[in-house]
Amino acid sequence: MENKHITLGEFIIENQKHFKYSSGELSRLLNSIRLAAKVVNHEVGKAGLVDIIGTVGETNIQGEDQQKLDLFANDVFKTALINREIVCGITSEEEEDFITIQGKTNSHRNKYVVLIDPLDGSSNIDVNVSVGTIFSIYRRSTPMGMPVKKEDFLQKGNEQVAAGYIIYGTSTMLVYTTGHGVNGFTLNPAIGSFYLSHANMRFPENGNTFSINNGNYTHFPQGVKDYLKFCQAEEGKRPYTYRYVGSMVSDFHRNLINGGIYMYPTSSKNPEGKLRLLYECNPMAFLTEQAGGKASDGYIRIMDIKPSTLHERCPVFCGSSLMVEKAETCMKKYLLEETPTA
Repeated sequence: MENKHITLGEFIIENQKHFKYSSGELSRLLNSIRLAAKVVNHEVGKAGLVDIIGTVGETNIQGEDQQKLDLFANDVFKTALINREIVCGITSEEEEDFITIQGKTNSHRNKYVVLIDPLDGSSNIDVNVSVGTIFSIYRRSTPMGMPVKKEDFLQKGNEQVAAGYIIYGTSTMLVYTTGHGVNGFTLNPAIGSFYLSHANMRFPENGNTFSINNGNYTHFPQGVKDYLKFCQAEEGKRPYTYRYVGSMVSDFHRNLINGGIYMYPTSSKNPEGKLRLLYECNPMAFLTEQAGGKASDGYIRIMDIKPSTLHERCPVFCGSSLMVEKAETCMKKYLLEETPTA
């Protein structure tokens, strides 16, 4: 069967054998995410035609202005997961605390918890720029039959069972991994099915694109400034190309296909970093490593970090392995000095 004729549903069923505890539950979970993605995609496509863009005049637990589509996407994914009774807990970037799900008949006996950023880069909606959804799936660590606890969500990234993202752009794609490579599926809007379009996606070992919010340059640590100077130096195949959309999913997706590095480091404005470890950094790190790339906080592997809070922030450098390693070299130069340059 040619790749272009394989649907996401067929691919999930065919690859169930790779799941360590295969019982069909993870397959149903991934299918629920697929369904929710189609609903969100339909609403994103209507932005500007209906009253769905702009803020709601409230902030989320992160202290960020909530967009109408943030709340819509959050509700859609929660509803899809809760109504199908296939998860025992959910936590979202838009929720203050985790949600425990008993189910009508299973009495807390489901295996998986889902962590989700329902709409990454949602402020881009108003100007018709690509946005995305990021999700991460773990097996619960507490015994089945009991309500989930915070510890079920505060697991290291290396314990992830699956992770992925949906990008809502010129075409809508769902890209995911279950620890056996990364595959991308493109939505055919005419019939509402995702088809395998990008099999076995891999980061090129090196690239020529760097993605960072350069407007924060003066606030970056000196190691980041040094790496940016390296990227812009006219030497060999440099200077590299600067590309930054402002949606992690969009920037990551481009670099995955073409090669490059995505960076959101610490700064004097955000000393802990800005992106969330559980909802953004860990799932993207899992995808990065499964695609042959590298994901770091500038010093250590992101997926080895033990989370302490649901909304913990973390710096991130991910993408083509040689580019990330060079950025780490620049960062570690100052780690070894007694008085790092600010």
